[in-house]
Amino acid sequence: MTTNKMPTFFISHGGGPWPYIPEMRAQFARTATWLENLPQTLPARPKAIVSISGHWETPEFAVSTAAQPPMIYDYSGFPPHTYSITYKAPGEPTIARHIKELLTSAKISALENPTHGFDHGTFVPLYLMYPNAEIPVISMSIKSNYSPNDHFEAGLALQALRDEGILIIGSGLSYHNMRGFGRPESKGVSELFGKWLKDTVEENDTVLRKQRLLDWEKAPAARNAHPREDHLIPLMLVAGAGGVDKGTTVFTDHVMGVDMASYRFG
Repeated sequence: MTTNKMPTFFISHGGGPWPYIPEMRAQFARTATWLENLPQTLPARPKAIVSISGHWETPEFAVSTAAQPPMIYDYSGFPPHTYSITYKAPGEPTIARHIKELLTSAKISALENPTHGFDHGTFVPLYLMYPNAEIPVISMSIKSNYSPNDHFEAGLALQALRDEGILIIGSGLSYHNMRGFGRPESKGVSELFGKWLKDTVEENDTVLRKQRLLDWEKAPAARNAHPREDHLIPLMLVAGAGGVDKGTTVFTDHVMGVDMASYRFG
């Protein structure tokens, strides 16, 4: 077992396949630079990466056991070339099954999915972090009930992965209201909810941090920032996997009229 314990991350992954579209990449230039430099902040090269994307939800937690995960183009209205993007990182069925066993040992229902591939919540940040696609990637779903507690408990069950040199990434957005992007009033909403998220993630009392996360709907502007919480829920899992480690706001960009923040535990 490695002594290089990995942190966990929640990454605001931006809009669609933006790194592959010059005009959008210019918009997200600061995010691109941050993601490109993120691997240098890790204690070691990850043995594998677990990606929990807000774009894959299932009734129970599912883990992809695909050895060569296919691409999932889960967006519309973008240039034709973005539907032939490839990110050829291998899967790792053995680690995927290990993840399932950790969950089921904690009495959390989990299934194997032999075919699920990389959606843009996974391949967008990883393309920037590891453009050579050399590190195995295992996709894990969120549960469609969006229960903060279910996801936090799943994260707790996966803490051991960090001691095994496996990097856990939750991919979503700190603000995700599709009708709000670009609207003047949304800037204030994203700032108000973003301040609450920052204060919550950085709360030193880990019991209080957990309780605040579980009660996220009570936060200022919560439902304006997340009418549907699919892009917030991965944060609950990575916070759980963060255990008692300190949380920090490691990056914030301002794109499409709103703040988009990313967080690290450990």
